[in-house]
Amino acid sequence: MQRWLMPLFVVAALVAGLAAGLWMNRAPQVDDSVITVLQTPRPLRNFELTAEDGTPLRNANLQGQWTLVFAGFKNCPDICPDTLARMAALRAKSDAIAEQVELLFVSVDPQRDTPAQLDAYTDHFDPAITGATGEKPQIDQLMADLGLAYLLVPLGDNAADAYTVDHSAALVLLDPQARVAAYLSPPHDVDAMADALRTVTGA
Repeated sequence: MQRWLMPLFVVAALVAGLAAGLWMNRAPQVDDSVITVLQTPRPLRNFELTAEDGTPLRNANLQGQWTLVFAGFKNCPDICPDTLARMAALRAKSDAIAEQVELLFVSVDPQRDTPAQLDAYTDHFDPAITGATGEKPQIDQLMADLGLAYLLVPLGDNAADAYTVDHSAALVLLDPQARVAAYLSPPHDVDAMADALRTVTGA
């Protein structure tokens, strides 16, 4: 072999090795119409809510497993019950997802939703769904960190509880370090979500 050819083979080998490394470490291929995976997971600031059983719910409680989070309120007429039903169906569809992905419903309406009420409400869909709420400043901080929005909308009555709540309909996937890893946007097709979660989480 002529000496001038040797550098070409060395360069080719290096390029091939780099390409193989990129292939092995590439992000999971998912349907971006179903799930949007963040290139860099986003951490949550320290927060404290109250879980449905009355115990504190903090960042540490969400570490060690994947968590699918939905935010809404108990009096929600349509989006919340529909989404919670789909979350329950998602868990029932895959034993692997049921084992590796926790389900969390955060009420942004603490004035009307007590932890005990959330316990009964979420159990109607699936006892595995954990309900939680907290003080408004803690809820506002968590919603901002999750990238979700909500707004209290008066219903034209002077009563203190005469309002509804407009809120984001997206589901947020937290990784085992309790960081925002991905968003699942509506419409929430259960089969498509199951495929996406299996890909992202390895479930």
